[in-house]
Amino acid sequence: MDFAYPLAGFFVGAVVGLTGVGGGSLMTPLLVMLFGIHPSVAVGTDLLYAAITKGGGTLVHGLKGTVDWTVTKRLASGSIPAATATLVAVHFFAPGGLAEAAGLIKFALGIALLLTAVALVFRSRIQAYALARFGGTPNPVRTARLTVLTGVVLGVLVSISSVGAGALGVTVLFFLYPTMPALRIVGSDIAHAVPLTLVAGIGHWILGSVDWLLLGSLLIGSLPGIWLGSHISTKVPDRVLRPMLATMLVLVGAKLIGH
Repeated sequence: MDFAYPLAGFFVGAVVGLTGVGGGSLMTPLLVMLFGIHPSVAVGTDLLYAAITKGGGTLVHGLKGTVDWTVTKRLASGSIPAATATLVAVHFFAPGGLAEAAGLIKFALGIALLLTAVALVFRSRIQAYALARFGGTPNPVRTARLTVLTGVVLGVLVSISSVGAGALGVTVLFFLYPTMPALRIVGSDIAHAVPLTLVAGIGHWILGSVDWLLLGSLLIGSLPGIWLGSHISTKVPDRVLRPMLATMLVLVGAKLIGH
């Protein structure tokens, strides 16, 4: 086992603990660009990594009652079929499977990183606009349909890039449910990420793009990293962390798109 992998897991875990986002946004680019892991293997391994780590987060939020299961079900009803269809399509349109889709995966990853960076920087403004524009008279039917559509978009992005379930999902939920408490939105998004990343991860496993030794090595480092990040998060200003993370995502995303 390469000691650098648990170290990378620790770093990403600490960032997730500090900011609440950054798992897929950081782990997959690190594996691809720093360690030279094939993009399809990096995405597949990271998806199962996310399913395991966010499973613990879902348990905590569920026990605290900060998960809106109706919202979670709406997202999943769109994301899980979309993720399955995307992986099937990639498999059939790329004769060599995901191994020949490296270019597509890198491009999708770059786009997802740029969108995530925008979501991080403008999340509060988006929420404020949504409150001012729709806070008083939400349309339940429209909101439900847009939530399912959001799930579809996240399902496509996450299945081929492992990015999007965190910052993007939370930002859209802030827009669709402006009166819902922030903690409940975060909890619902984390709960939705578990079945989505699990289904997509299993799909990548079936297609042969999961490295189990790598997965175990990352988890060894990430668990103490998340613990440490969560404990010091109150001491580091959010206004400092989020712009730094967004800047890093923009740089990495631009490099992946132009690669």
